[in-house]
Parts: sequence; structure tokens; C-alpha cells
Amino acid sequence: MIPQRVSLLTIGARNVKNLRMFYQKLGWTEAEISSDQYAVFKTAGVLLSLYPLEELEKDAEVKLISEGYKAVSFAINVDESQQVDEAIEEIRRADGEILREPSDAFWGGRIAYFANPEQNLWEIAWNPSSVFDERGAMLEF
Repeated sequence: MIPQRVSLLTIGARNVKNLRMFYQKLGWTEAEISSDQYAVFKTAGVLLSLYPLEELEKDAEVKLISEGYKAVSFAINVDESQQVDEAIEEIRRADGEILREPSDAFWGGRIAYFANPEQNLWEIAWNPSSVFDERGAMLEF
């Protein structure tokens, strides 16, 4: 049986060094293995890695989309509504591209979207029914 979990998310980066600097500007903690050739950031439950796009294509033996917004999004869920707005301001200061300013969602939460320097989509969301563990990993949505 395959374990029901996500352990590592990898972004195929055109420029690992520049993308790494963006997440460093956000104040994210890196694993010791990180360098300008391959970087890993620690999050509440899943590691986020930055790997050269060409190397990822070799590993997977497929051609990946390298231009434009990707057809996948990452999410950072926060504990309180106002944290969505605060996070977007931090992202703006780190030169992230704000795609959707913070707004109330039809389902009762608050959301915003941004793109990192390589146009990977990120959502910042507050869901009033979310439950997190002591590390900040989401247990319920």
C-alpha cells in the first residue's frame, strides 16, 4: 500500500539561485543541504525543494512547461483572517507578484494569490474551520 502523505514538493526552477533568494527574503528556514544548485526549505509538514528544471526533466524523462503560470498552486493556510493581508504585504516587499489582492471568499474565508519570480502560483488562505497541529501542519480543512 502506498502511504497517504505528501513529503516533498519540488519546483523545477529556471534559476535556483534567484528563486532561493526569494524564499530567503520571506524568512524561510533552509535545510543544511541547500545551495544555489539545489535548495530545500522546511515547512510545517512538507519540504519544499528547488531543483534545476533541466535536471527535473532528465529525472522524470519528460518535457515540462517552463514559461507562464503553472497548472498547479501551492497554499499557505494561516490561523487568522488578517494574516492573509499581512502575508501579502511581506510577499510584496520580497518582490513577489501579487495576482489577487486579499479578499473575502464566497465560502467564508479570506484568500489572496501571488506568484514567485518563476510564476509558480501560491495561495494565502484563512479558513475558519481549519485545524493545525503544534507544528502548524494542517490536519483538517
